[in-house]
Amino acid sequence: MTQTARITLTGLTPDKVEKVCTQIKTISERTGVPMSGPIPLPTKRMMVPIRKSPDGEGSETWERWEMRIHKRLIDLEADERALRQLMRIQVPDGVNIEIILR
Repeated sequence: MTQTARITLTGLTPDKVEKVCTQIKTISERTGVPMSGPIPLPTKRMMVPIRKSPDGEGSETWERWEMRIHKRLIDLEADERALRQLMRIQVPDGVNIEIILR
């Protein structure tokens, strides 16, 4: 029975997340390891409304700040050579990578 590695990528900018996905995809093609994904998970939107004038003077005007969190899910067969190359990937700032062996 072979193990699989579930890779979860999270980041604020979708371009950087997709860049890491393509790097993982090229590793799986080079090593010949079967891969499923990347599966895009729903984007989380965090909204923060802030009052423009904090002292209460004037009209009630609000600024709305938004942060979006993009997620991708990749299943990769846990080959030793492929996992070593995964550890060498240059992950840009703002992208978190989590690898779970199943």
